[in-house]
Amino acid sequence: MGALLKLTIIGVLLAALGERMVQFSRRTNLFREIEQVDLPNCRLLKGIEYGSEDIEILPNGLAFISSGLKYPGIISFAPENPGEIFLLDLNDEKLRPMSLRISKGFDLSTFNPHGISTYIDEQDDSVYLFVVNHPHYKSTVEIFKFAEEENVLLHLKTIKHSALHNVNDVVAVGPESFYATNDYYFSDFVMRHVEMFFGLQWTNVVYYSPGEVRQVASGFYSANGMAMSTDEKYIYVADVTGHTITVFEKHANWSLSLVKVVQLETLLDNLSVDPLTGDVWTGAHPNGFKVFAYNSKDVPGSEILRIQNIHSDNPIVTTVYANNGSVLQASTCAAVYENKLLVGTIFHKALYCEL
Repeated sequence: MGALLKLTIIGVLLAALGERMVQFSRRTNLFREIEQVDLPNCRLLKGIEYGSEDIEILPNGLAFISSGLKYPGIISFAPENPGEIFLLDLNDEKLRPMSLRISKGFDLSTFNPHGISTYIDEQDDSVYLFVVNHPHYKSTVEIFKFAEEENVLLHLKTIKHSALHNVNDVVAVGPESFYATNDYYFSDFVMRHVEMFFGLQWTNVVYYSPGEVRQVASGFYSANGMAMSTDEKYIYVADVTGHTITVFEKHANWSLSLVKVVQLETLLDNLSVDPLTGDVWTGAHPNGFKVFAYNSKDVPGSEILRIQNIHSDNPIVTTVYANNGSVLQASTCAAVYENKLLVGTIFHKALYCEL
């Protein structure tokens, strides 16, 4: 009986492990390949070589681009270089990204920017840039004020909090307040992979203000990109390995209530909203395994989706661009301005297209 019991236990464990491997392959799209979808008027932006992880476009066509992310388990082509914030004027036909200066007193040597968001003060039109930063692979949120005449970012504040332990992205809702996603529960590198393999739905969304910090949504495999609707009534959250966009209603007390979940096939990264149409755009990873297990002979591809009428019973999902990595590797975001499309990546280049 003892030997039989041992064999039974081993069989159960092997079956459970096999089931976990199947689920892991599904969540990472381990075997998925994509068909190419080209856009006729595209070009790579000169000067951006080491990533363009997130993009925020102001109403006047100025775009902020975070670059140089170093992230555990993901390749970096310039690990010795600090991160940068680029500025790109989409009204300038020459399309020349410029690395912004940052005011004295901020530690540039450990600057490791991730998700970004902007807030415009209605009283004086001041522009605040919120940047998720990972100095020494920790998580902070840096708040800058953009001095446009000097093309400089004035560093105002560094925010640290135990609830902001693995921040991926932010949505600014005030000069010092924001929503943030934590994309992992564990901070330890090994435990992150255990968390991903076993599909633990332990990541969340946090609301932060100087007077209050609290969890406002939870139950994600890996909460990633965020965006806010044009009427500022809804928050959209991407679950990268859950392959979903969750729509939340935003309330006056900053709490969030579930509206709906949109299921997609790909691994969604950052989200943005077309200011004219309200369409949701996302950069995505067709095969997530290729991102984490980088192979120069079989590089990760890129996929850009547009979701129209996301609040309807039948949203329209369109693959606007798809590439096997021959042009653009590991896309993370897509943002539009007057029929112009910017596509960013984790560690590769940035693409500009005319729609």
